[in-house]
Amino acid sequence: MTDRREFDVVLMGATGFTGRLVAEHLLARHGSGGDLRWALAGRSQARLEEIRTGLGDRASSLPLIVADSHDRGSLDQLVQRTRVVCTTVGPYALHGSELVAACCAHGTDYCDLSGEVPWMRKMIDQHAEAAKKSGARIVHCCGFDSIPSDMGVWFLQRAATEKFGKPMERVRLRVKAAKGGLSGGTFASMLNIVEESRRDPETAKVLKNPFALCPPEARKGPRQPYVSGPKFDAAIGSWMAPFIMAAINTRVVHRANALQDFAYGKGFRYDEAVLTGKGFGGRAKATMVSLGMGAFALGAAMGPTRSLLKKMVLPKPGEGPSPQQREAGFFNIIVEGRTSEGSTLRARVKGDRDPGYGSTSKMIGEAAVCLARDIGDGVKGGFWTPATALGGKLLERLETHAGVTFEIAD
Repeated sequence: MTDRREFDVVLMGATGFTGRLVAEHLLARHGSGGDLRWALAGRSQARLEEIRTGLGDRASSLPLIVADSHDRGSLDQLVQRTRVVCTTVGPYALHGSELVAACCAHGTDYCDLSGEVPWMRKMIDQHAEAAKKSGARIVHCCGFDSIPSDMGVWFLQRAATEKFGKPMERVRLRVKAAKGGLSGGTFASMLNIVEESRRDPETAKVLKNPFALCPPEARKGPRQPYVSGPKFDAAIGSWMAPFIMAAINTRVVHRANALQDFAYGKGFRYDEAVLTGKGFGGRAKATMVSLGMGAFALGAAMGPTRSLLKKMVLPKPGEGPSPQQREAGFFNIIVEGRTSEGSTLRARVKGDRDPGYGSTSKMIGEAAVCLARDIGDGVKGGFWTPATALGGKLLERLETHAGVTFEIAD
């Protein structure tokens, strides 16, 4: 984007729990009134002022913008003032469509924390041409779903091509260890997706297709592996169970492959799972995790229990883990691949905060600044993944400023 706008980044949803964490990260990194021109946005002037005051004296000069996610006029005004909109207002299927449309119409770059595959597919189908025409770069999934997966596979494939002269045709992502739960917004999005799929058979079809987010001409491909229950992973040497984010992350990784002209190969196969350990204990844990996920899926599918899950699982607005809990959290992920000749390579992706809040807020903050500052006009308008839009520039920012590291394992 070459036009001069008032702000580099506007943070939409700053009055929410995750939005405030993103604001804290941007403030700690860039201050206010400094080199990065950024602002807080939300639907309530009073709440915005309360958040700014709570951020301390350093935030006193931060501009505030009142905008409502369901008021297209206010969104049009907002997006024309900034190079990038960074939004934490979800579920996005309920609160994000007008903002995406406004960004695509006015050539404003955009990033979010969405993991809502049917909604993202809808946005791509409705606005891809407008984004290409206006130059808007739309980047979904800039949190724990799906930066570790998307960037982790991209990092591994780049290393494999350098070492073996070809990419890995088979890649596995395994969550080795993690502390800290998923965000309330993630669970809210999941429950909303279940409700939509119950109402609309087409939504259910999209959810089942591992290539659902690919460009229309690439929405079919080779049969994909899927971990649906306890299983022993011989390549890693551990029992494993389904990973709750796999249905999102795998779609993003396949889109990244397609957008890179199938840099990972047209026969690329990919899956994700959680490691539970060796022996009888690992098998028992894998069984318990699998049963727990099955119970959650069954409960989410039925109206009465879905309502109960909303009350039991989702935090109230403004609630979330304490700073101590966020700082005590972490994640440790293995990304292992194999070429068609059998050569193997393994990468590790680690985060120094809890996945759902601490790491996620830093990841999206760095993605927003990366969009505003690092990629220039080299990336054209359209719908991208974090790896395909931001690549090495984002990886550098994540390692330097977000506590997320990528390394090739011995």
